[in-house]
Amino acid sequence: MIFARSARRPARTSLPAFLAAIVVTAGGVLSVSAPAVAQDPPPPVLHNVKYSVFSEQPFYVDIYYRDVDPPNWAAYSHNPYQFSPKVEAQIGPDQQWNLDVQLANPDDWAMVTATSGPGEAKPNIHCVLAVDGVVVKTHQGPKGALCSIRSW
Repeated sequence: MIFARSARRPARTSLPAFLAAIVVTAGGVLSVSAPAVAQDPPPPVLHNVKYSVFSEQPFYVDIYYRDVDPPNWAAYSHNPYQFSPKVEAQIGPDQQWNLDVQLANPDDWAMVTATSGPGEAKPNIHCVLAVDGVVVKTHQGPKGALCSIRSW
């Protein structure tokens, strides 16, 4: 059996058309988009925290308070006094010690404590802690008081 030759030649792809197809395909696969620029997260909302300490009898007390948010619990527990300044103040029924600070996480870090020290006197010390104008904690004791939202 003899087959006749086809008069039709096989289609030849020109080299330039072939290269153009490869470039278009590779361009889609290899296209590089510019990396997205990561924006810094917005700063945390700061809350106004007001500490007040007074006593029923005039007395000189030591007051510790928190005026900054520690970066984390480990940093705080490693050196709590770094984050808890101390002041000595004369207080009484008509002489309050007051301080306003700004904290991002007052539920974790807002704290004020006052003590009359080791003597026998019992001046009955009071503390008040307010966040954004709302009193959230009060405490009183014969020789000292601790105001904190967090349970220590």
